[in-house]
Amino acid sequence: MIRRYLPKNLEELILWYERRVAPFSLLAGFIADNVLFRTIDLLATTVALALYLTCAVAGLFLLNLVSTGRVRWSPVLHVAQFFPVIVQFSFGGMFSGFFVLYSESATIAVSWVSVAILAALLVGNERFRRRYMQFSFQVGILFIAIFGFLIFLVPFALNRIGPSMFLISGTASVVLIAFYVGAMWRVMPELVVANLTRIAYSTGTIFLAINILYFTNAIPPLPLSLKEAGVYHRVVRVGDSYYALAESAQWYREYLPFGRVFHRTQGESMYVFSSVFAPAGLGTTIYHEWQHYDEVAKKWITISTIEFPIVGGRGGGYRGYSLSSNSRSGAWRVNVLTAYGQVVGRTSFKVIDVSESVELEEIIR
Repeated sequence: MIRRYLPKNLEELILWYERRVAPFSLLAGFIADNVLFRTIDLLATTVALALYLTCAVAGLFLLNLVSTGRVRWSPVLHVAQFFPVIVQFSFGGMFSGFFVLYSESATIAVSWVSVAILAALLVGNERFRRRYMQFSFQVGILFIAIFGFLIFLVPFALNRIGPSMFLISGTASVVLIAFYVGAMWRVMPELVVANLTRIAYSTGTIFLAINILYFTNAIPPLPLSLKEAGVYHRVVRVGDSYYALAESAQWYREYLPFGRVFHRTQGESMYVFSSVFAPAGLGTTIYHEWQHYDEVAKKWITISTIEFPIVGGRGGGYRGYSLSSNSRSGAWRVNVLTAYGQVVGRTSFKVIDVSESVELEEIIR
């Protein structure tokens, strides 16, 4: 009777409880990464991602050694059923970290495609355990992980952002995946030869897709990230602090990207304040692109573009503001852009003309 509830070995234990444990493991890992990658510095984030990647490569190598019969040592064979779990956990950790970093680094309205793909990889990772036995699938997922890691690492290491950094990341990713396949060929040539066509097709497709996402601005300009942005009735810098006059609103309004309203009296200017985080030593130029929605033309019209330089290193982000005295009411948005037109973030609001000033409160940024 008791035997019905006890597995006869470790492999049977994994098979019994895999479907129940995997969703909870996924949720726990995502929560841990959400806290980890939002609170630690970029150096520690880089080390964490590198460790995930190292564990994934080691797990794949051991998995293929066992599957091709190259390892027959009994202790290794007894723990071999854990290798797909190690691989799954490592890739899940990387995709979870990528999801947090990419979703935080730009507005979802612009980067939703790349964030949705990462979310699909994160959720789908639970279903990939069986597919990790396929060598061509392994290489494809590993290539995505390497490329995503280098998109983040290269600008951080070289203290520069822009298309040239992305091209370096792409080139390095191709070189690294070719080195990995070459190393596997030297140890397990039959495995590589049997999957070479599918590997070339999958990596080529992934490389093309990521390039399309980047050059259509669907991938945010890592490692820059928008800490905060908002519209105010006045912004003044005093010493190292910014004093802003904001409309009184419910506390949760600060966290909602929609429904913001700016009540403007005649002749009043609009101020947009933003705080952009950049790694220490990274210097670049940030632009505020003021746009108004034309109800007749049914499109956003750029009214003005204002630039100011930033130098990274401040934990709370580099702060700055711009203003507009344009008299048009209706829907407005201000895009926070890099010099290459990539959207770091955005704040949107509706301007309503009023005859008397609304209640304002002073806040310090």
